[in-house]
Amino acid sequence: METQTKQRNSFTGSIGFVLAAAGSAVGLGNIWRFPYLAAKDGGGLFLVVYLALALTFGFALLITEVAIGRKTQESPLTAYSKINKKWGFLGIFSFVVPFIIYPYYCVIGGWVMKYMFSYLAFQGQVAVADGFFTGFITSQWQPIFYTVLFAILCFIIVYKGVEHGIEKYSKILMPILVVIVIFIAIYSLFISHTNEEGITRTGLQGAAVYFIPNFEGLTVRGFLTVCLDAMGQLFYSLSIAMGIMIAYGSYMKKDVNLGKSVNQIEIFDTGIALLAGMMIIPAVFAFSGKEGMSAGPGLMFITLPKVFNSLGKFGDFIGLIFFVMVLFAALTSAVSILEAITSSMMDKFKWSRKKSTLIMAACTFVVSIIVCLGYNVFYFDLKLPNGSVGQILDILDYASNNVLMPVVGLLTCILIGWIAKPKTTIDEITLNGEKFGRKTLYVVMIKFVAPILLFIILLKGIGII
Repeated sequence: METQTKQRNSFTGSIGFVLAAAGSAVGLGNIWRFPYLAAKDGGGLFLVVYLALALTFGFALLITEVAIGRKTQESPLTAYSKINKKWGFLGIFSFVVPFIIYPYYCVIGGWVMKYMFSYLAFQGQVAVADGFFTGFITSQWQPIFYTVLFAILCFIIVYKGVEHGIEKYSKILMPILVVIVIFIAIYSLFISHTNEEGITRTGLQGAAVYFIPNFEGLTVRGFLTVCLDAMGQLFYSLSIAMGIMIAYGSYMKKDVNLGKSVNQIEIFDTGIALLAGMMIIPAVFAFSGKEGMSAGPGLMFITLPKVFNSLGKFGDFIGLIFFVMVLFAALTSAVSILEAITSSMMDKFKWSRKKSTLIMAACTFVVSIIVCLGYNVFYFDLKLPNGSVGQILDILDYASNNVLMPVVGLLTCILIGWIAKPKTTIDEITLNGEKFGRKTLYVVMIKFVAPILLFIILLKGIGII
């Protein structure tokens, strides 16, 4: 098995794996979705629920996928058939998820680059003009141009391989990202703003809204909504049910402490998610009150540029480093998604990395162009089963996040919990005699609790509840 691991290429050690996996986990979902949900779901109440689920539900799914990858030394497309030949179909689902997500992730990454270049050119005031964001995404060629730039960066990193591409760039980008996030989070706390009505709000007041649980008007149904939102966020935050962690797990050396590495990913990712909220919510609250925090995706592209603009010349600098940070987060996540489908082609068809990367990048780029054109040439409104209305990007996002990811997670729990048995992954986790402190919790979660929660998430995603 050691020979197989070496031939397959691998991370040089646990630090490389943790930074790459954390880079995958720390993406756009952490930057805008986590703060938005925290603001919507009672601040500290959401944080408590999220942390509890991350240490139980999220942990069980994350360590299972990493263990499957390292045990089989295979990518998501082929790994499940190595666990059980009859369950090879689950590998197809695990391949389809990142294949759907990657094209529209590149489009959003292109949006981030557009804003970053606007601030780099000292045109932050232009980015706050009414209709700037809508005008940009509905234009025909600009979004395609920036999508191409972002996709090229991802292609170069994956093309260079695990050690010289993914690991090397993760070790550079992740520390810089952490420093920027901490800087903006601290700066955000000391912002104050007096509105036209003479009301002064501060970042510290916003931090209180973020950290202190709000039980006002909370009902049983409302609490269940908070729990479902937190569970849904875990998919984004931990990159589970996307095939990514199976691919990265397959590059982990056999002598690395798997359980310890997964714990470090959890800490890293959750810390960045909490800091992302601290970075955004206090600033937005100071300028817009609680109302400004309900902007959803528009929080990053519409609300925050207005906050930066109100800070004067220094706001352009803050805006620039913010979008540099968001670009790094988007890039490390997009690279991991492309790697999941690239490694699948390598293992399934025995293609070289160069051939696999070229073909997958080309195929997904065609879809990215279609997504860009979904806001102009191919524009239409379609009502989705969960009640929302969307275009091509929203349809792909709905199919992957609301349907396929819960299905992959649910079936993985059934396979490991009941068909192959938890011992399959536990043996891999304790391969070198390591202790597995949460073993009992893991067995209960993977067999009983996680499948039920995932089934509920699926029902919510398809609009039944």
